[in-house]
Amino acid sequence: MKAKTVGLWILTVLVAVAFLGAGGSKLAGMPPMPENFARWGFPLWFMYLTGVMEVAAALLLLVPRTATLGGALVVGTMLGAVLTHLKAGEGSQAVAPLVLLVLGAVVALARRQEVLAPFNRFVTR
Repeated sequence: MKAKTVGLWILTVLVAVAFLGAGGSKLAGMPPMPENFARWGFPLWFMYLTGVMEVAAALLLLVPRTATLGGALVVGTMLGAVLTHLKAGEGSQAVAPLVLLVLGAVVALARRQEVLAPFNRFVTR
């Protein structure tokens, strides 16, 4: 049981760090982010919105009660990234977002009971 908890925390922190880095680079407008979003046909504001969503997902992941929401945000964001890369003919670039999508789903599912815990008292009566 303890190994599972430690493993889940390690996975959660790794995904959160990846999302903080990716979101931070978008919010800072670091190259090649603006060029990539322009090439994909997205306006610059969408890059910043994506950065905010990625940073928010990272922060939500680090709080057990909000980790499921953070994981869901990871899944949604990465689904968009995978589809964007595939539409742009960048299939090999879709692998990393696909891996993060799966890892975000694992965290969301593993933490779902912590989200529901405050409501269990209403159901168990």
